[in-house]
Amino acid sequence: MTSKVAASAFLSRSNELSNHLQQSCVRILSFCESSSSRIGLHIHCPVIKLSLLDNLDLCNNLLSLYLKTDGILNARKLFDEMPQRTDFAWTVMISAYTKTQEPASALFLFEEMVASGTVPNEFTFSSVLRSCAGLRDLNYGAPVHGSVIKTGFLGNSVIGSSLTDMYSKCGKLKEARELFSSCKKSADTISWTMMISSLVEARKWKEALELYSEMVEAGVPPNEFTFVKLLGASSFLGLEFGKVIHSNIIVRGVLLNVVLKTALVDFYSRFSEMEDSIRVLNSTGEQDEFLWTSVVSGFVRNLKVKEAVSTFLEMRGLGLQPNNFTYSAMLSLCSSVQSLDLGKQIHSLTIKVGLEDSTDVGNALLDMYMKCSTSEVEALRVFRAMNSPNVVSWTTLLLGLVDHGSEQECFGVLMEMVRQGVEPNVVTLSGVLRVCGKLKYIRRVLEIHGYLLRRHLDGEIIVGNSLVDAYASSDKVADAWNVAKSMDKRDNITYMSLVTRFNELGKHEMALSVLKHMFGDGIEPDQLSLPGFISASANLGALEAGKHLHCYSVKSGYSSSVSVSNSLIDMYAKCGSLDDAKRVFEEIATPDVVSWNGLVSGLASNGCISSALSAFEEMRMKGTEPDAVTFLILLSACSNGRLTEMGLEYFRSIEEIHNIKPQVEHYVHLVDILGRAGRVEEARGVLETMPLRPNALIFKTLLRACRYHGNLSLGEDMANRGLALAPYDPALYILLADLYEESGKPELAQKTRYLMSQRGLSKKLGKSSVEVQGKVHRFFSEDVTEVEKTKGIYAEIEWIKSEIERSGFTYRGNENASYHSAKQAAVFGLVYTSAQTPVHVVKNKILCKDCHDFVSLITRLVDKNITVRDGNRVHVFKNGKCSCKGEETSFVLS
Repeated sequence: MTSKVAASAFLSRSNELSNHLQQSCVRILSFCESSSSRIGLHIHCPVIKLSLLDNLDLCNNLLSLYLKTDGILNARKLFDEMPQRTDFAWTVMISAYTKTQEPASALFLFEEMVASGTVPNEFTFSSVLRSCAGLRDLNYGAPVHGSVIKTGFLGNSVIGSSLTDMYSKCGKLKEARELFSSCKKSADTISWTMMISSLVEARKWKEALELYSEMVEAGVPPNEFTFVKLLGASSFLGLEFGKVIHSNIIVRGVLLNVVLKTALVDFYSRFSEMEDSIRVLNSTGEQDEFLWTSVVSGFVRNLKVKEAVSTFLEMRGLGLQPNNFTYSAMLSLCSSVQSLDLGKQIHSLTIKVGLEDSTDVGNALLDMYMKCSTSEVEALRVFRAMNSPNVVSWTTLLLGLVDHGSEQECFGVLMEMVRQGVEPNVVTLSGVLRVCGKLKYIRRVLEIHGYLLRRHLDGEIIVGNSLVDAYASSDKVADAWNVAKSMDKRDNITYMSLVTRFNELGKHEMALSVLKHMFGDGIEPDQLSLPGFISASANLGALEAGKHLHCYSVKSGYSSSVSVSNSLIDMYAKCGSLDDAKRVFEEIATPDVVSWNGLVSGLASNGCISSALSAFEEMRMKGTEPDAVTFLILLSACSNGRLTEMGLEYFRSIEEIHNIKPQVEHYVHLVDILGRAGRVEEARGVLETMPLRPNALIFKTLLRACRYHGNLSLGEDMANRGLALAPYDPALYILLADLYEESGKPELAQKTRYLMSQRGLSKKLGKSSVEVQGKVHRFFSEDVTEVEKTKGIYAEIEWIKSEIERSGFTYRGNENASYHSAKQAAVFGLVYTSAQTPVHVVKNKILCKDCHDFVSLITRLVDKNITVRDGNRVHVFKNGKCSCKGEETSFVLS
């Protein structure tokens, strides 16, 4: 009996000690959790040894401490070891996955919780709904919403906020607003702030401010997070809106904590109000590295290099350690101002402070070296040193290689990226599509398009625009249009891509037609897209359309844009309206090199050679440095104006005075200048000694000179060398055949033409267009044996010929050139325009002598200005004279 009592007393004492021990452990864990001390984790070992895992309070406290101080991995191990799990344990684990942005893991654990029979509480549902929002998964979120209703938690403000957030992030803003409205009367500050946040994220900035007004009227006090969201909306609405919000903060006496101060600094810096940003920084209240980083970022955003560096150094001087975002901002500044030296200094600092393993810093370094260095070697070294490059790292590498001209390597990078398990995002794929468009890799475009469809990424406007551009660049016009039409939303970039690529493909009429679709979408051209439409008008010779676009630019306020003015100068010059071109140029406040090039080129192409050269000298006197294009224009002007010595002098000055490396195109013009002057052997010497590999065009240029000056042996050599590079260029065969014909070797001429036909080549079809009453009319050269001379435009041509003869003018027409397209277009314009309206013809080939003389005589018969822009220059005909002054090398002889 005594032994039983002793045993009972011992067990009782043991239980007391055990309970005391467990309570002590719980108290220790609670204390460690409140102070975020990892020391409490040492209790885990005795808990296991003493078999205390059945104590729910103890395990829950230990689980919370793991999540707070050690991370989710070890916390999950403990969770899996727990023999019993309360709703608290399930909820903190689900919440942890949600906070660490692992929403899929959170939802998977939630399913396990439900399967275990544990009833979720309001905090569980809140975390699950936030995970659904993160995944944009309404299919999962809608049933959870149903469970919330069944369990009676719908009126809970925390869950209400989470539901609102989920619906808005899943693109169901209407449902989110309806849900909020249904519980508006009981909504607290958090609920109102969440709805305002949803509107800001949906880019409904005005609606966000309107809801704030309702919130104030409802008597619900906004907090600092409400104002942070409102400042975000004001960043898009304008400076005055943000100032009103700032005054509301002051009037309401809201404490300017570091979060709110950071938002204010960021807001003011977006409007270049850095003095206000500094004033907020220096106001009373706490400061931290995030606030100072915001100030540094503000100076970076406004490209204030000295101020950014000074603030960065001051921050360090105050003992505030710059973080990865600070260093990333500084490296971004280096990228923007192309300062490799400063970038290297920042790089060394990141190593000293131990941030070399930061992915954010690594990405910024990668971008800096790609943009600031002439070689990609340093950037590749940074990339290879990164422990875990993310999608931004791979994308930065890929886009950097594109910018460095290593387009072929991009596809290998993309494949390696996928092999490493990093899924490319829309920016990555847009960059690859840009490469595909540039290289005309249509198969790759189709593959990426299929990938986008499978991943449901085709709705993103950035990839839609890239697809449009890639298809249009590859001459897949129908596909480009289909993608554009299928896009949920189009913008200025969509239409700018179309018009730019159509212009490059020579489809100028199609480019101009894009304007109608653009206005139909409610999108108006801006200063970026407008030059493309003006360029299309210029290439079509559509002067009326160009004038309408000029009027639009003035009304819209875009006429002050230099790029718009430059395109207008080009358009007016190409349409022969030199006075208008000069007027536009004179209205530019600060003309750039493109403006001057447009003026010089316009004067030269319209036959005003001396004025063009004077404009060049004026350009230099006013301090604008010429570029490579300027010298192409000058050399062409000297060639057309037979200014041989001046042309040679300009060529010598390219490198000697202006330090510009001449390109093949410059040598082509040099050979043309010498060839026109009959100095064909000198031209040959240039070709043999030039430091660049000659192309087919330079051989063709000298062949043309040999034909003109009757140099058969050199001409044959040039033809053979040109055909070795471009065996399917019909112009080389035609020039050689004509040279043989004119040198008295008809059998060789016939043999050359036969070889040309055997290869399936033919003479380029002559095409001309003329604008009448805003519409462009096209004409094609016709075979004289296949037309009815008594009908239509042919009858008009025949009638004008008879009028020329009746008036006593000499015209020896070439029967084969009777119905060339330029004649048809000029006569059509003459017949169908008013007496005061000038006629402007655009021809795809150099004007032949017969058409030149015919049009010249028309202007002697009729008081009418006619301009013809051919493949070489603009011929301005007036009173029987042409701006080319009858220079035989200005047109082909037949």
